[in-house]
Amino acid sequence: MTLVPQKLILASQSFSRRMMLEAAGVPFETRTSDVDEAAIKRELIGVTGCQIASVLAEAKALAVSLAMPGRLVLGGDSMVEVCGRQFDKPTSRENAVEHLEFFSGKDMHLHSAAVLMRDGKVVWKTCETANLRVRELSPAFIQSYLDREWPEVSGCVGVFRIEALGVQLFERIEGSHFTVLGMPLLALLGALREQGELPS
Repeated sequence: MTLVPQKLILASQSFSRRMMLEAAGVPFETRTSDVDEAAIKRELIGVTGCQIASVLAEAKALAVSLAMPGRLVLGGDSMVEVCGRQFDKPTSRENAVEHLEFFSGKDMHLHSAAVLMRDGKVVWKTCETANLRVRELSPAFIQSYLDREWPEVSGCVGVFRIEALGVQLFERIEGSHFTVLGMPLLALLGALREQGELPS
């Protein structure tokens, strides 16, 4: 009798991560991790954006992995840094305006981490960084942009969806498109093949 591999569990409700896995042909199901991200971040003083994203991705995976023994669980997180400041998702439209005004004309570093865990143990993890140059944004553009993109971008670090109008925020992007979307997909696919979850 041939055993059918169990689906990967994505410990996230992120739309972009779900879309990337679906487009790549990775069978998966989702589970909410209910991790208190704010509490974890308060303990992570003086660490890099990649480290914070990795810790949060691991915490999300762990919360689900402990409840799903034997299953392979994927945790992911993204963090934005601009001029040494780390940014969370905007808490309101007014907060989104503040973020975009601060980003204007500056370099944004977007860190995307992914962790695979089984039975509460990390079997693989990575973090990749993309560098994005934000063009000079006029107040009128920021308002018209949010008129069209809010509230969809309320759940996005950096206040943008690169696959939508958010691409107009930038004049240059260096790094993987998948990292910008929120997950180091090519590295993840390689790890899933090593774990026997995908054909090699």
